[in-house]
Amino acid sequence: MAVDLANVAPLASDRSETAYRVMVVDDSAVIRGFLTRWIEADPELRVVGSAGDGAAALRIVERLAPDIVVLDIEMPVMDGITTLPKLLRAIPDVKVVVVSTLTLRNADISLKALAAGASDYITKPSSLRDLQGSNDFQRDLVAKLKALGAARRRRMAPRPVASATPVSPAPSASAPASAPAAGVAAPAVVSRRASFTLRQPSRLKPKVLAIGSSTGGPPALFALFGFLKNRISLPIFITQHMPPTFTTIFAEHLSHIAGMPCAEAVDGSAIEGGRIYVAPGDWHMTVVETEAGPRIHTNQNAPENFCRPAV
Repeated sequence: MAVDLANVAPLASDRSETAYRVMVVDDSAVIRGFLTRWIEADPELRVVGSAGDGAAALRIVERLAPDIVVLDIEMPVMDGITTLPKLLRAIPDVKVVVVSTLTLRNADISLKALAAGASDYITKPSSLRDLQGSNDFQRDLVAKLKALGAARRRRMAPRPVASATPVSPAPSASAPASAPAAGVAAPAVVSRRASFTLRQPSRLKPKVLAIGSSTGGPPALFALFGFLKNRISLPIFITQHMPPTFTTIFAEHLSHIAGMPCAEAVDGSAIEGGRIYVAPGDWHMTVVETEAGPRIHTNQNAPENFCRPAV
């Protein structure tokens, strides 16, 4: 069981104490090295430690008190799926990003991990050579870590006060944060008090429900449709930033949770109420008006903000 104790040592003095704390868990020392280097290239992120399997990670995670854990799915001794619930019990509010290669089996496992409490997933290239040359993977990894780190800090900080007309909900108390173990500095928390006003609902009856989501989207959608189960009869369009294969499995999981038909959108298909249409991986999804009525149209136009499908 490998534990990279060198990565636990304090980093350079110019590293901000407010940087999001990241722990890397992967059975390959080479991949751990790549991930660490790419993560620490961003000044908002700090790798506080790493481990070569889930059992080793569990021995040090409370001491390291990370904001985010990057967790490989396939590892010896203790794999990612076995490790995930144990990590969440050790640090209940930690964000976990599961990492897997792009296969049908791993897509299914990754989405089960999301349903079990992981915050997001990322697919890594299947070979080390492809991983080294993948700017997309590096960019996506860093973007997800920063977004999830910010979300965790916001959750730890006092929540914003919401105001709406005619009813103003009272501010809710902040959930207590897990205390770090002795010898580890508490992650810096920036209090962000803000006010916002809820928009008045339209008097027009909606014809469709459209949802766009990216980092953190799948678990949020699972929770939303678990609540909406059998309560909505509109056509529903979902664009979730996901690669091919994953959108296929994602639609299957969502159909089960929502209790309504859900599948990847098919070009030219008619639109029916009470169905969920998911933009297929690597394809944009739009709705076009035809003589026969509105139809779904998919295309491979240029990615927008590096995303296809794009919200």
